[in-house]
Formats: sequence, structure tokens, C-alpha cells
Amino acid sequence: MRHFLSYMTFISFSIVMTTACFAEIQLEGTPTQSGLIYGHINPDSQVYYGDRQLKISPDGSFIIGFGRDVERQQALTLIDTDGNTHQHQIDLKQRKYDIQEINGISKRMMNPTKEDLLRIGEEAQLVAKARRLNSDLLHFKESFIWPVMGRISGIYGSQRIFNGESRRPHFGIDIAAATGTPVKAPAGGVVTLAHSGMFFSGATLILDHGHGLSSSFLHLDRILVRVGEQITQGEVIAEVGATGRVTGPHLDWRINWFDQRLDPAYFVPPMAQ
Repeated sequence: MRHFLSYMTFISFSIVMTTACFAEIQLEGTPTQSGLIYGHINPDSQVYYGDRQLKISPDGSFIIGFGRDVERQQALTLIDTDGNTHQHQIDLKQRKYDIQEINGISKRMMNPTKEDLLRIGEEAQLVAKARRLNSDLLHFKESFIWPVMGRISGIYGSQRIFNGESRRPHFGIDIAAATGTPVKAPAGGVVTLAHSGMFFSGATLILDHGHGLSSSFLHLDRILVRVGEQITQGEVIAEVGATGRVTGPHLDWRINWFDQRLDPAYFVPPMAQ
């Protein structure tokens, strides 16, 4: 059982003109901005979210992720086994986000050079490529665990103010821990990116969980796995560090559904004290 099933619904669609044509869909998860919904439908059906056709597993499972500031009204298009089209609306809960002020960021990190900007662009393309994967892996169905235990020093969605200047919101959870602390895989997957040192995120690792869902681990000291390696939940994959744009050692853990940035807090139980 996943830890964050705060919402569950069963929806039956029917076409008034004919009782023979119908589509049934189950949705469960967190219907909120930055949340993830799990779905189940006849595997021979089709599901579209906007222009994206969602991957459906042999048992009829699929997922949909919603970013930080998406519109509250979202829609799915379902095509049943008879070719009939059905529409379903999802009403998302709107979230409010904190403001976090961080000082002590270096001048270069605040104002990258032209060479730095070129590097940043190239690294962003590597990350985007890894997050575009739409594999058949089903590790997204696992009950996620915390990759590191420690003090939460930064939360998802907070507006960041660096050295008094407003910057992009934070899209992960920061967990303060000593350099060298083992980082465990929150769920199984395949390593799709293992970079020894990116400009902002330092040593960076991305793990594909399947169907577009991935975890990213930033500011690492050491990466202990290689691209293409299959990982099981709980396996040590890296060590906490203080590389990239940081003021101290910590793990920045992020979860994406393709380009939609999700809140990792929805995937795990409260941090044990």
C-alpha cells in the first residue's frame, strides 16, 4: 500500500445513446498541485492527458503527475475498447508555498559567466533527456522510502531568496546530513544519469522508476552506481555531499513526472524522529 493515498475514487463512464459502450477508470493518490495520481483502466483502452498518450501497463496501471502551479481543472480523455471517447475532469487542490531566505551563496553562483551559462544549458539538456524517458518499469508502484534520514532543511515549492534576490522556487526536499552519509534508493529503478559535477546541482544522479516517474539526487559527494544499472529499493546508490550551489552538506531529493516537478513528501511517510 502506498503511503500517500489521501484520495480514492471510482468513476464509471457511460454513453447514454448505447449501454454497450462504457469505460471504467479508478483513480487514487493526491489530487493537488505537485501531486501524483495512480490510475487503473482496461489495458486495451487509451488515456490521454492533453496531447500525451499515457503508458498503460499490462495490468491497466498508469500515472499522472501535476506540477507546482498547474491549473486546478485538469482533464483526461479516455478511449474505450470500442473506440468511444469519454472525458473526465480532475479537480486539484490549490497549494500555498513558503518563502525561504538563504544567504552565503557565492558571487559566481549568483551571476554565472558566459562560459558557465553555456555549461548550465548543456547540463540542463542532459537532465531533460533523462526525464523524457517513458519506460515500462513498474517501480512507481512501490511504497517509497526516505533516501536519507535527517533534519529537513528545505521543502518543496518554497520561493527561494538567495542573498536577498528572488530566484526560482525549490523543487525538492533538502535533508541535512553529514558528508558521506549513504543515500538509498527510495524505490527500484534504472540509473539514467550519473554526472560527477554539474554547475548548480553538483554530482547528480537520476533514477528512472517507470512511466515517466524519476528521482533526482543532487549535491552528492560520491555516486556509487553507473548509467544503465538496475537498482533495488534500499540499495545504497550515493553519498551525501556539498557540491554545486550549496551552503552545507545535504541531499536535495526531487521527483519528476516527465517535466512536471512533484513534491517528494507525498511519496513517503513522515520523517521518523
